[in-house]
Amino acid sequence: MGSKKASPSPEPAEEYVVEKIIDVRVKNGVREYLLKWIGYDDKDNTWEPESNLDCPGLIKAFEADRAEKESERSKKRKSTSTPTPDQKGGKKWKGEDKKLAGFDRGLEPEKIIGATNSSGPLMFLMKWVGTDEADLVPAKQANVKCPQVVIKFYEERLSWTSPSISAEEKEN
Repeated sequence: MGSKKASPSPEPAEEYVVEKIIDVRVKNGVREYLLKWIGYDDKDNTWEPESNLDCPGLIKAFEADRAEKESERSKKRKSTSTPTPDQKGGKKWKGEDKKLAGFDRGLEPEKIIGATNSSGPLMFLMKWVGTDEADLVPAKQANVKCPQVVIKFYEERLSWTSPSISAEEKEN
């Protein structure tokens, strides 16, 4: 029979899952991200140092999106008809950034770490066998390519309630 031991060091009772990264800052030389947690309101958002986070796929997606927005702002400021070296460099960077992600990596899905629909369609944060890197993948794609992993993800999050036994059933 297993029992929980009370220990002086605090151990989290549940794992908090990041829904999305909202912002980034550097405070006292430490890079921190403002996080929206799955199942919690915006008032519960917290700033967390990067070293505390285990969501490399979300960080990567946030940073790529931030870089793209910064690039768009930069282009709007430089409204020239001929491309400048900066603009050429931006295009080159985007091409280099197109490395394989998600199922295109050819890795076997290990488990789904979290889910979000903040960018529109439902996306799963997928952990792959043999690597610590995770990627956001469309749920529709995961449902087809690894249905058992999807089922396991949902089963882990189900909470069952016992049906109340009616007086009639008690008599039988």
